[in-house]
Amino acid sequence: MLFFHINVALACLYVLVRHVRYLAWPRWAKISFGVLLLIGSQHHLYSRIAFGSMFLPEFPQPIVVAINVAFGVIFFLVWFQLAYDLIGLLLRWVILRRKQHPPKILRTVMSFAAIALACFGVAEGMRVPDVKEMDVTIRDLPDAFDGYRIVQLTDLHISKLYERPWVAEVVEKTNALEPDLIVITGDLIDGELPLRYDDVQPLVDLSARDGIITIPGNHEYYFGYENWMRHYGGLNMLTLENDHIVLDRDGGQLTIAGVTDLRAGNTDRPEPDVAKALEGSPEGAPVILLDHQPKMARDAAPLGVDLQLSGHTHGGMVWGFDNIVAMLNGGFVSGMYDIEGMQLYVNNGTAQWPGFAIRVGVPGELTVITLRKG
Repeated sequence: MLFFHINVALACLYVLVRHVRYLAWPRWAKISFGVLLLIGSQHHLYSRIAFGSMFLPEFPQPIVVAINVAFGVIFFLVWFQLAYDLIGLLLRWVILRRKQHPPKILRTVMSFAAIALACFGVAEGMRVPDVKEMDVTIRDLPDAFDGYRIVQLTDLHISKLYERPWVAEVVEKTNALEPDLIVITGDLIDGELPLRYDDVQPLVDLSARDGIITIPGNHEYYFGYENWMRHYGGLNMLTLENDHIVLDRDGGQLTIAGVTDLRAGNTDRPEPDVAKALEGSPEGAPVILLDHQPKMARDAAPLGVDLQLSGHTHGGMVWGFDNIVAMLNGGFVSGMYDIEGMQLYVNNGTAQWPGFAIRVGVPGELTVITLRKG
């Protein structure tokens, strides 16, 4: 975590030294702008000091929104200023071979573009996402499950940024789709159970013919794992931890398996084990695997999994940044992938981690997956 804080501080320092310092603004305006960026850059550290975890910005919602905007401005200005410096260097020493001074107004344009993008990105990250519908063809799918509708929710990150009214709207929108099954593929919460008790309560109203299934994400391990697993059961959710259930319909069968998260490896709890999750599953029944992180999908493919549903990446959050996020997740970041005949779907996420609640060009998803016989 120290490495993260240092990198963020260095990014902010780069923006202050290479961008804010040279703005054609009054001195007081540059100082004010720089101070606001400096404050926003360290909000993860404030959360760690005040609330014990950088994953828990437990400030009032308006403050969480404001610091996300400030952090977003830094994020965009880093990329803008890097491009400015690299292009300037190229023009100055390679093409024109003489010193060039770009128009002073250009830095001001960059600043306001970064502010606009950050405000838009936070607004996009906070809204309840639109419904995304897709068909997925599964080989040997029983006739009884042809047209079976699964709603996938993931990365709800219920927190000070996504409070009870937001959760209730997600529940209402999900139930209106009349799904056969609802699956929630991890990271439901940010915060210990007493802090989030009221905010998660609308989840008890989720309704589907074959129920609601969830698995843990990495964030469940940060905030009282056992307490949350028990509480999910009290919200009428079935939690699969390296286990499976078999759905029966008119003589046809469909296996739904779920594993724990890779974060378990940093605790004394069971690590994800697809083979164990599938032990005793009926031979010949198609398998849908729920795994919060997509990076281990290549290990699941040879075990007979037909479709893996994952989240965790938030789709990369910002267009262009997704390539970096993919590198950290086994090459997977958003959408459908084919892995040796197994289909992997990486959902962009229903919400965002409140430490970086920004979406630009990568919309959130409330996803309806309709199974089709192949």
